[in-house]
Amino acid sequence: MYRRLSSPMRSDMEDLQRQMNRLFNDFFPARFRPALEYPAMNIWANEASVLVTAELPGIQGKDLDINVLGENLTISGSRPQDDVPEATQYHRRERGFGQFSRTIQLPYAVDVKRVNASFKDGILNISLPRAESDKPKKIAVRTV
Repeated sequence: MYRRLSSPMRSDMEDLQRQMNRLFNDFFPARFRPALEYPAMNIWANEASVLVTAELPGIQGKDLDINVLGENLTISGSRPQDDVPEATQYHRRERGFGQFSRTIQLPYAVDVKRVNASFKDGILNISLPRAESDKPKKIAVRTV
């Protein structure tokens, strides 16, 4: 059973942390905070390959560029601006537009000739098989 011990110092430190968080949230409102990296990605890896999924709503597959150089994967493209009538003012604008590029380091070298990418319903899936030269080799031990 886990039991948390309380102390006056712990309580004071937690209170100080809450006050500091409130201060920064008030000083830097949400509209001035830096945006999260785009596109949002999930990356899975095992000994044989890496699977990358990226959310790219509102983008056409033809507008994407995918490059692998060494152990780096770069996804770039362009996101069109929404068409709105001239006399319209934004009430809230959270979706960006324009050029984007994101590079991630892969856990190992991949076989570029076998990389496969598919794009459906705004989700990009990239399968990156591990290069044969990078796979661990089992060494047999001889006994004399």
